[in-house]
Amino acid sequence: ERSNLAGVRHILLVLSGKGGVGKSTIATELALSLRHSGKKVGILDVDLCGPSIPRMFRAQDNDVHQCDSGWVPVFVDQDKSISLMSIGFLLEKPDDAVVWRGPKKNALIKQFVADVAWGDLDFLIVDTPPGTSDEHISTVEALRPYKPLGAILVTTPQAVSVGDVRRELTFCKKTGLRVLGIVENMSGFVCPHCSECTNIFSKGGGEELAKHAGVPFLGCVPLDPQLSQSLEEGRDFIQEFPKSSAFPALAHITQQILDGTLQRSS
Repeated sequence: ERSNLAGVRHILLVLSGKGGVGKSTIATELALSLRHSGKKVGILDVDLCGPSIPRMFRAQDNDVHQCDSGWVPVFVDQDKSISLMSIGFLLEKPDDAVVWRGPKKNALIKQFVADVAWGDLDFLIVDTPPGTSDEHISTVEALRPYKPLGAILVTTPQAVSVGDVRRELTFCKKTGLRVLGIVENMSGFVCPHCSECTNIFSKGGGEELAKHAGVPFLGCVPLDPQLSQSLEEGRDFIQEFPKSSAFPALAHITQQILDGTLQRSS
């Protein structure tokens, strides 16, 4: 029997030991950037208690339908170049809390991996919750037969965040998940009026961690009001704000992912 992930070429996980560092932001912008590079992308949102991916694509009012091979993901555009699956589409009301114990969460994650009819995708990006516990173990184990490409780790520059992400590196090592690189998010604030960059949360923690761990440093993404605005309104930041300070950083991260996949497939 053909698996629903048989047509997916590369699976990427977006991880961080800490909440609020911008995993969903990086997952969203990476998907949009890959779409603009001509790739077909899916996002699997396994943050069951805080599903923000539907909102970031302005798709929160969509319903999930069934087909012969399982659930049909929600398509963001008419070209079906970005498809989404999230528990956010399955809740009766958007404000419903998911008050579940581990086994029920784990069962849904396995169902998300097995029962979503993704079709042919170049990339499936898995947006995870903070931490290194139940949901992460279930996700990695369910995806292991499909040989994920690896994980992108997201941190903010300050020491507290970097410390938590260090634990995520240990998690990747223990579970045999390759680390594709580290992204330092919220790396300075660029003033929209004078373009000066102020390092609100200090700087360089992510790069130091990457050096220490011997993994690639993919880049710094600054705090950018235009990026925040586009996520709030579900707009395509990559298309609408090419002159923004965060644009080159996101484009550089995407290019490194694409270069890495080319090297591994050649």
